[in-house]
Amino acid sequence: MEPEVKDHEEMSPKTSPVNNNNNNHSIESNIVSTYSSLSEDLVFVDNKVVENLTEGLISHYLPDLQHSKLALQELTQNQVILLDTLEQEITKFRECNSLLDINALFTEAKYYHNKLVNIRKEMMMLHEKTTKLKKRALKLQQQKHKEALEREQQQEKELERERQLIAKPAKRS
Repeated sequence: MEPEVKDHEEMSPKTSPVNNNNNNHSIESNIVSTYSSLSEDLVFVDNKVVENLTEGLISHYLPDLQHSKLALQELTQNQVILLDTLEQEITKFRECNSLLDINALFTEAKYYHNKLVNIRKEMMMLHEKTTKLKKRALKLQQQKHKEALEREQQQEKELERERQLIAKPAKRS
């Protein structure tokens, strides 16, 4: 045993050569007494004592460990609830963003609807104007036709009048 202690002391940087002899003796005596007490403890240790000690140790620490386990389970449950709540909030934000998109689409739809209404009004006005123009064109055509008939009649009357003005030989009876 002594060589092991000396080797250990040689490797230790804290030991000095002056205290080497005194320290060497005290360390050797401590190691020898520790080994002897350990060997005695190992020889006289009863299994029942070990069981009682482990039961005592377990009974001492088990309630705290169980309490810690319950607290961790509760924290885990709270964390799951928080994650679900967070997911719901994220979904709400996404819905809000989609609502903004929908609002933009409705605004655009309203703009194009107004544009369509204006185009329809213009088309109705144009239709009315073309209808009026067609009626006017028909009236003008009828009036021209009437004037042409009147001229023909006038010409026929003049021709008839001229024929009447032409002297006719009298008939001999």
